[in-house]
Amino acid sequence: MSIPQSFIQELVARADVVEIVGRYVQLKKAGANFSGLCPFHSEKSPSFTVSPSKQFYHCFGCGKNGNAIGFLMDHAGMGFVEAVKDLAGQYGMQVPDEDLSPQQRARAAEQREKQNTLSSVLEKAGEAYRKHLKEAPRAIDYCKGRGLSGDIARRFGLGYAPQGWRSLASVFANYDDPLLVESGLVILNQDDANDEKRYDRFRDRLMFPIRNVKGECIGFGGRVLGDDKPKYLNSPETPVFSKGRELYGLFEARTALREKGFVLVTEGYMDVVALAQLGFANAVATLGTACTPEHVQKLFRFTDAVVFSFDGDAAGRRAARKALEGALPLATDVRNVKFLFLPPEHDPDSFIRAHGQEAFAQCIHDAVPLSRFLIDSASEGCDLHTAEGRSLMASHARALWTPLPDGALKRQLLGEIAGLVQLPAQDLTQLWGPPDPVPARRQAPQHPTGDASYQSPEAPSSRWRRPQPVRRPSGRAMPASRADHAARILLGHMAAWDLFSAEDHALLCQLPQPHGELFVWLEHELHERGAQPWGAIREGLRDHGAEELALRVMADPQLATIDDERDAVQELRNLLQRMLIEHLKAQETQEIQAAQNDPNALQRYRELVARRLSLESANRIQP
Repeated sequence: MSIPQSFIQELVARADVVEIVGRYVQLKKAGANFSGLCPFHSEKSPSFTVSPSKQFYHCFGCGKNGNAIGFLMDHAGMGFVEAVKDLAGQYGMQVPDEDLSPQQRARAAEQREKQNTLSSVLEKAGEAYRKHLKEAPRAIDYCKGRGLSGDIARRFGLGYAPQGWRSLASVFANYDDPLLVESGLVILNQDDANDEKRYDRFRDRLMFPIRNVKGECIGFGGRVLGDDKPKYLNSPETPVFSKGRELYGLFEARTALREKGFVLVTEGYMDVVALAQLGFANAVATLGTACTPEHVQKLFRFTDAVVFSFDGDAAGRRAARKALEGALPLATDVRNVKFLFLPPEHDPDSFIRAHGQEAFAQCIHDAVPLSRFLIDSASEGCDLHTAEGRSLMASHARALWTPLPDGALKRQLLGEIAGLVQLPAQDLTQLWGPPDPVPARRQAPQHPTGDASYQSPEAPSSRWRRPQPVRRPSGRAMPASRADHAARILLGHMAAWDLFSAEDHALLCQLPQPHGELFVWLEHELHERGAQPWGAIREGLRDHGAEELALRVMADPQLATIDDERDAVQELRNLLQRMLIEHLKAQETQEIQAAQNDPNALQRYRELVARRLSLESANRIQP
């Protein structure tokens, strides 16, 4: 979906960032701005400010910043398009789509209406289930037996589906309504063409409503109260619910994720609810399916640290291996992934009750890092005392090592694997060969203006070309900015965007136009269509406000063409570090000026200076 940039600008202009942020953060007037405790990290004194004049929020503690759309993305874990739609809905604006025909737009509107209707049907059923729980002594006794309080049951919206086959007929006036089947609440059995049978999907089960990141009910999980099978029953796939993308408890865990600094991924609904009762409210669970890359990507929208908790038996190890495979493509150097294996006789609930919260917290601290689990998985069943066993491990390791994004972690693991299989790292990479086939050589396209000296980053070339600058009539070359360099790198290596932090993204997207506009568009395209080559990007930018900038930087001979993605990422990382330092310097100046009227400005100034000096020291940058 392509949203016109003019609409996004109008939406940001109409939205009041103070109002949007104020729904989630208690703000107080502080001079010309508002301040409060940062919702993105734990703090005791406020370092989070919102500017009504600039329509911008910024935390001086953790560096998070952005506009109203960025806040919804950071705080609620929404994608760009989802945040735009949500914000537009709050202000009664209809999101246009310039890529769709009138017929397609009509179908999209119909689909949105269907999704809203299904969510309403599910909410109504959830309300009925909650009322039934109050009148179900057996279900109440089960909850008490698991140590659940009334408060925790209300927080997660627990309910009870009665034993009857058609209990929902007392909730919905029209039990034959197709929406009940489409929402997954009712099963339609058509064994005989002339005989339709309808009955409730969930019967005599403790009900767990499944919510999306906006808090809307999109499905249910039901647990038996006894030993019947299946123990857990989930809603089927519907227009509003997909098991491969949703996580139980994520909506309820959002605040705890920021306070604890990590998310704990467990195997069942009851684990999540019981852990919240016992002091670990930062737990979520997959919905009866293996952990997917989509699950992991959604988690990394909220935190950079993920701990997977599994039973220590064979099934638990298999589930952990699936989670490892889902996490590998997203395991950048700034993210931390661990695997916690409990004794076979325990789940998290029983372990805490037997050994206490501190013991469980220590288990989390001592959990196996991704790097260690990768090595253990690759060497499983391999006798490293023999050449055959080491060769087998090398074969296993390739499939696990290759998906890792380039960085220090990947390079260190290469050295460790090479040491274990007793091969030089260079020989090992040569043995494994390139992960992807080398694309066919092709002639470099001509620049749209007809400049034959132009070369696309996809054209055959050396690894790094820096042509001589073009001389202007005055005899002096026009210097390219850091923003130009960053744009050139990302237009040629779009996938590199995902390797950087949310602060880096905000730094680029908040640049003055047209650079900020270009980076916002790139982020949007990456979320919606994935990484694209320059040719596809060029077509997508036609008639866009940033088209002229993109063409200019891609044709500018002052800007190096970096063919190797690792070099491109490192170059961009260096650029962003320098840009962040310049950004911090500008903020320092603002705080010095504000110190005349704001007593807290001096403390914020000191924090900014400390952070800038730390960056300069850590990266040996001489601005």
